[in-house]
Amino acid sequence: MHRQAAIGFLLVGVLRAAQALGYPLDGYEETGITRLEAYRRAVEGGIRFLPHGAQFPSSTVRLRLADRPDFRIPDPDRELSRKLAALVGGSPAYSIALLDLTDPWEPRYAEHNATVPMTPASVGKIMVALSLFQALADVYPDLDERRRVMRETVVTANRFIRNDDHKVPIWALGDPIVIRRPLEEGDTGNLWTYLDWMCSASSNAAGSMVQREALLLRHFGRGYPVDADQARAYFDDTPSGQLQADLARALEAPVSRNGLDLSRLRQGRFFTREAKRIIPGTSSHATSRELLRYLVRMEQGLLVDAFSSLAIKRLLYLTDVRIRYATSPALVNAAVYFKSGSLFGCTPEPGFVCEKYHGNLRNYMHSIAIVETPDREPSLHYIVAVMSNVLRRNSSDVHQVLATDIHRLIESLHPGGPRSNAGTP
Repeated sequence: MHRQAAIGFLLVGVLRAAQALGYPLDGYEETGITRLEAYRRAVEGGIRFLPHGAQFPSSTVRLRLADRPDFRIPDPDRELSRKLAALVGGSPAYSIALLDLTDPWEPRYAEHNATVPMTPASVGKIMVALSLFQALADVYPDLDERRRVMRETVVTANRFIRNDDHKVPIWALGDPIVIRRPLEEGDTGNLWTYLDWMCSASSNAAGSMVQREALLLRHFGRGYPVDADQARAYFDDTPSGQLQADLARALEAPVSRNGLDLSRLRQGRFFTREAKRIIPGTSSHATSRELLRYLVRMEQGLLVDAFSSLAIKRLLYLTDVRIRYATSPALVNAAVYFKSGSLFGCTPEPGFVCEKYHGNLRNYMHSIAIVETPDREPSLHYIVAVMSNVLRRNSSDVHQVLATDIHRLIESLHPGGPRSNAGTP
């Protein structure tokens, strides 16, 4: 096949797979995440389907507070908090925490209802990432061993994925296209790939498989990875109460150990129905302030260690067509590190039609983002966590508008203009 035609054929699959995918496109050799190589080839072939801010290399993804281990979020700035609240009309349906780090020595923090807890939905997957990286560090303190286990451990989707309809991008070297479909039992990928599917495509199936691997890693230690029979024996023969305790330790202990408040940030259960049946969990909750603290500690290199913090930040880097909060036109040239989650429900109401993201009973939409702008001077750097429960409105559109408004608010604090040699953050 002619090279240009092959690239175009590949891109058809890429666009079908378009979601909020993470990790820099040059990361295939390090991680073995194959869809990165597919997208890189499409971009290098001249196919323009990614925003400028999604195309920066791994070398530009840095921990911006790594030299500030003692950094503390300042007290809320009253005037900035007033302006932030005004963006949502002071509505109690929103919980927002915003930290401006453009001048890291003069940070400004603002919040609106930032201590109100809500169900985190898929944003809770960042706690699952933390649990796996903590388990890896505990069992394999040596970084080379961790890298080997991450890249060489083959994970095979099994009953824990039942039933999830989130689609993930699947591509093998030499395939003509990237396909997008839900995970199926028997699908394989290494640990990096399952983390990418969990954080990027927000696959509940991948999330439950990552939780499963964290449990196996903690139980078997340096005997991990284990074969299918050993794993099944652990889950089938261990008393239910012990499995519940193991799950709680795997998910909760890393939160407290890494300086976060478990009463304000907890992922308590699996993401799929069958996994919840096998190991029942507990409730999950989060506040926008504590989600922001998670991202700050990541930027400091204090989530487990610098290696793990940087790995999580790279997994959150958007490298595809953007969704929800990240679709704001104001962010097209920005590097955006992002995770979102939604959960909606409806009840009968005269004249109301239940639609996705339009719930009238509950309509949770949550977004966390780190924004870095290499295309302007001064370059902006801010962190935001938004949790909302705005009923009967398209919550995805609501977040897009709010993202633009917040970006303009940060710009107003740091007047500037385009950078002539913009290219990297």
